[in-house]
Amino acid sequence: MTTKENLQTNKNQLNIPLLTEAAKEARGLAMDAVAACNSGHLGLPLGCAEIGAVLFGHALKFNPEDPKWLNRDRFVLSAGHGSMFLYAWLHLSGFDLTLQDIKDFRKLHSKTPGHPESIETVGVECTTGPLGQGVGNAVGMAMAAKMAEARFNTSKEKILDHAIVCLCGDGDMQEGLSSEACALAGRQELDNLIFIYDSNNVTLDAAASKTQFENTAERFDAYGFDVQTIDGQSMHEVLTAYETARNNKNDKPKLIIAKTLIGKGIPEVAGTHKAHGEAGAKFVDKDRKLLGLPEEKFYVSKEVRNYFEQKKQERITAYKDWEKLFRSWKTNNSALAKELQDSLELKVPNDLLAKIPEFHKDTKIATRTAGGKALNAIAQVMPLVISGSADLHGSTKNYIENGGDFDLDCRTGRNIYFGIREHAMGAIVNGFGYYGIFRASGATFLTFSDYLRPAIRLAALSELPVFFIFTHDSVGVGEDGPTHQPVEQISSLRLIPQLDVIRPGDAEETAGAFVAALERIDGPTALILSRQDLPIINEIPVEERRQGVLKGAYIAKKETSALEIIIIATGSELHVAMEAAKELGSGIRIVSIPCTERFDRQPQNYKDTILPPSCKKRVSIEAGSTALWYHYIGSEGKVIGIDGFGLSGPGDQVLAEFGINKNHLIQVIKDL
Repeated sequence: MTTKENLQTNKNQLNIPLLTEAAKEARGLAMDAVAACNSGHLGLPLGCAEIGAVLFGHALKFNPEDPKWLNRDRFVLSAGHGSMFLYAWLHLSGFDLTLQDIKDFRKLHSKTPGHPESIETVGVECTTGPLGQGVGNAVGMAMAAKMAEARFNTSKEKILDHAIVCLCGDGDMQEGLSSEACALAGRQELDNLIFIYDSNNVTLDAAASKTQFENTAERFDAYGFDVQTIDGQSMHEVLTAYETARNNKNDKPKLIIAKTLIGKGIPEVAGTHKAHGEAGAKFVDKDRKLLGLPEEKFYVSKEVRNYFEQKKQERITAYKDWEKLFRSWKTNNSALAKELQDSLELKVPNDLLAKIPEFHKDTKIATRTAGGKALNAIAQVMPLVISGSADLHGSTKNYIENGGDFDLDCRTGRNIYFGIREHAMGAIVNGFGYYGIFRASGATFLTFSDYLRPAIRLAALSELPVFFIFTHDSVGVGEDGPTHQPVEQISSLRLIPQLDVIRPGDAEETAGAFVAALERIDGPTALILSRQDLPIINEIPVEERRQGVLKGAYIAKKETSALEIIIIATGSELHVAMEAAKELGSGIRIVSIPCTERFDRQPQNYKDTILPPSCKKRVSIEAGSTALWYHYIGSEGKVIGIDGFGLSGPGDQVLAEFGINKNHLIQVIKDL
């Protein structure tokens, strides 16, 4: 069929007059909401109204009454500042987002915050706002969809067949994260991924030409994308381009460059950088009349309501047809069905700790190596656990043996090669988290956690059950020197709300740490692992130590006489504390706190049992920034750590240079 014939078919399918009215009223909702609070971003909601009308009024597959439907099309608004675009179309489409919610835009505790948040608003797939994150999330979702299709679809029942659609803007395209993620999307030939690029040639400060001079179409063609350029305010062209992208299984992700007029509907600012934010709000009352809207604010006509209600019923009918297919699939594939359901419910085997073999008591092993062994034991009993690395599998040790590599010829592969793209890795792992089904992780060196910190922060904000593996955890890295020796990173990660940071002290604590990460379903976990070999601590039973990690802290060595001093240690410094205790007498207690966040969530009586308030003499030791440890040490204690950058040299010598050794710890305790 020719393009002209396609266009004619689309004309017959689209209810142009009704959707034109819907686009106008969606513009009105955005204008009224932003004007009411004199805050927000009008540019995208006004400029992309026709795109919204086609997608939500016609093309996308979803069910507002089951927003988490497994086979829905996922729509990601990466340009999250344009949140009123999404809220307006979710409201019109029949999601649980009322007109009052629209009126409450940007108000405290409303369901319509300034940028979309997945845990606040039904129908919002991703928490976006920091530009480029949604692009990376969409790539992760597309990879997850390919993986899920390969694992769960059968020759008889194709239960998964949906698209990942991402609306992004010039700002998204300028962020390096987008380039990282899209380069990988092209390499992976994700033909279920559709980017709609709102190309209005404007950024917040100025015309886009002030900061960019590139041919985006050619750039994405080089990435391996199928690229179309259209008039983004022609519904005919939007639908034709979308259906071409949706139906063309040519092993290429898709980019639709939609040329739009930013702020369309407010002529005083339209097409300029002033249209990006709320500058046009002062013209709303006058320009609503130019659009043909009545004086009534937040107006939605009966005709538009009726159209979207009819469309909702059509979508529910299609959903019910899918449900019949899904029931048949479950009957014919009971084992797969249980695997899928357990994963969607984030179930973890009750005896997961026991599935990880105990390490020999005389073993000296780096916690990164122990982590690899723990991960592989877990992977054997949790088949939907997946792992990836930013070109460091050989160093981070998180490769799932016999799991296969996710690639063109192995979509069920459980190991992902992200390339040297830490930021994209973080956003893509989050995409897996948003998608559901798989328990995803990504790995790199701890010092490079700074490269993906924005993605970690959003994982925490969105309460995603993902985990990040960071190895080479201290100046103990040694000869690579201060550029590769993390100092402030552990404390910096601990400052992120809702992120569990676990730094285990030996192989057995590492086993507990990985189980803790998998058992946590309301937020992400960062696992901090050593490069250097560490001895196994054998003072108390293995099970007790592993369970202690799940609680965040435990007594690694109990005093045998009246308690005099408490030594608090984490990670590679735990064995230093144990060695020092042998020379310090019977009144010494050693407390391991691998995870301050988990410890802080324990009941007060447990915390007091571990750190009795009556014992004021305390010393903490960790090869990193010291400030946070004063919370546990108090005014009469001493913190041993590192508040400067590291040095190049053998790891043990560097640690000694900074006083991270037995002799210095003993001297500090004696000085108390």
